[in-house]
Amino acid sequence: MRSVEAQLLHRPPGLGAGDVVRHLLAVQAQDIVSALLAFRARSATLTRADVEAAWHSREIVRTWGPRGTLHFVHRDDLPWVHALTRNDTAARRRLAQEGVTGDDLLPLIGRALAGQGPLTKADLAERLAGRASGQGIVHLVALAAHHGLAVLGPPRGGKPTYVHAADWLGAPVIPEPDRDRALAELGLRYRRAHHPAGPEDLAAWSGLPLGDARAAWRAPAPAAPAPQEPVVRLAPAFDEYLLGWKSRDPILAPEHARAVFPGGGVLRPVVIAGGRIAGTWTRKAAAVTVTPFADLVDPGSLDAEIADVRRFLGAAG
Repeated sequence: MRSVEAQLLHRPPGLGAGDVVRHLLAVQAQDIVSALLAFRARSATLTRADVEAAWHSREIVRTWGPRGTLHFVHRDDLPWVHALTRNDTAARRRLAQEGVTGDDLLPLIGRALAGQGPLTKADLAERLAGRASGQGIVHLVALAAHHGLAVLGPPRGGKPTYVHAADWLGAPVIPEPDRDRALAELGLRYRRAHHPAGPEDLAAWSGLPLGDARAAWRAPAPAAPAPQEPVVRLAPAFDEYLLGWKSRDPILAPEHARAVFPGGGVLRPVVIAGGRIAGTWTRKAAAVTVTPFADLVDPGSLDAEIADVRRFLGAAG
């Protein structure tokens, strides 16, 4: 059984948003509301405003990370995470598919971003003067990010923004030069937040080759977390508790897999009870609807979780 304690799902007191990110190593953030709810699942006191303040203050940074997917990463961890995850192959392939070509693509997007602060895709389309449009613009920013020149800023008017790393962080992201040191840090930090696990799990989570994951595993193992009382928790879509390992079999019965992963890249929000996936849930405006797979042990805990989701998102009543 996976450790809810390693994942902070027992909600230890006193953690800020930056503490949560540093412990988990990275928080998947392609969907912003789901990412914010991942913090709620791990803290009884953090508010949505607290998490957004950590983002605006640059303590946590939204950028391309493990598996080439958008994550929140702690600012202090960017150099060594960047050293292990930077790879512009996919961005260049997607740019070619979008018809965005040329030998000057990196300086092109660097000039478009530099000194402007956070820009929406529409802002960038204007500054790029026809060299890229649509998803081609996003892949250009991803190219810059893989070279330490760009991150994502907070949304503006509900639209994502993209910003030069030097504007947002004071300097480009410089990768940790000692790869062995970066791998050792990865191994330590991953194992602290994912217990039990093996190198194959780390490879699946990080997107690194298995040989690198095995090298990272040579770092001394952290102590196993002390078990706490079983909890009922509403975890958001794309939560680390489901994505942090190679297999979900230890926590998700095969007959319920399609309810959680219906296909097309969809991963539904889940109910965690006693460490296992016990149902799914949905949210529409202020309404939270739970679909359990069987009777939950403690309906009162479920009601408290529903109320806390509403508290976190600012829904009254």
